[in-house]
Amino acid sequence: MDGKIITVVQQKGGVGKTMLAAHLSVCAALELGKAVAILDVDPQGSLGEWLEKREALMGEEATGLTFRTSSGWGARREAQSLARDHDVVIIDTPPHAELEAKQTFRSASLALIPVQPSHMDLWATQPILDMASSEDTPSVFVLNRVPARARITQEILDALAKLGGKVAKAQIGNRVAFAESIGQGRTVIETRSSSIAAAEVRSLTKEILRLVSR
Repeated sequence: MDGKIITVVQQKGGVGKTMLAAHLSVCAALELGKAVAILDVDPQGSLGEWLEKREALMGEEATGLTFRTSSGWGARREAQSLARDHDVVIIDTPPHAELEAKQTFRSASLALIPVQPSHMDLWATQPILDMASSEDTPSVFVLNRVPARARITQEILDALAKLGGKVAKAQIGNRVAFAESIGQGRTVIETRSSSIAAAEVRSLTKEILRLVSR
C-alpha cells in the first residue's frame, strides 16, 4: 500500500489545525472507507487527548483510526511507516516549529495550511508556503472558522491568490458544533450528521483526497 501523507501545518497557533486533522481523519475513515492513521507531532498533545476521549466513548478498536505520536526528527520515518499500511496518514504539527514542519514536508503528499479570515493569519502563511516550496511539497490553503457574510473573507481569498498558493474551494464555517464535538471525542460527522458543518467537512475531505490522488 502506498498511502498518501497529509501534513496540517501553520506557523501561527490557534488556527484550528487539530480540529481539521480530527475531522478529516474521521470523515475519510467512516464515510469514505479509507484506512486512516493520525500522527501527532505537537507536544501539546491535543489530538491525543481527543482520541483518548474517543476511545473511552467507543472502545479502542472502534475509533476507526490508528494513532501514533512522534518527535520532529522521527516524524518523517513514522509517517512513511504508517503510509505502508494505510490509505491516508494525517499529521498534526505544532505552531512555531520549523524543524517539525520541514520533517513532515519531506514525507508529505500535500501540505494543508489552515487560514482564518484575518490579516494576522495571512501574514503567517508566507513562511510556510516558502518552506513547502523549498521541499517541493504541493500545498493548499483551507479557510477555517469563516464567519457568515464577512467582507474580510474575500479580502483574504484575494490576498492568498496573490501569494500564488492553491486555495481549497471548500470552506469551514465558524460554528460552535465543531468545538462541541471535539470536546466529546467525536466530530460533527457523528454528532450532527445532517448539519451544514458536516456537509462542509465532507466537501473538504473529498476535495483534499482528490488533490492527493492526482
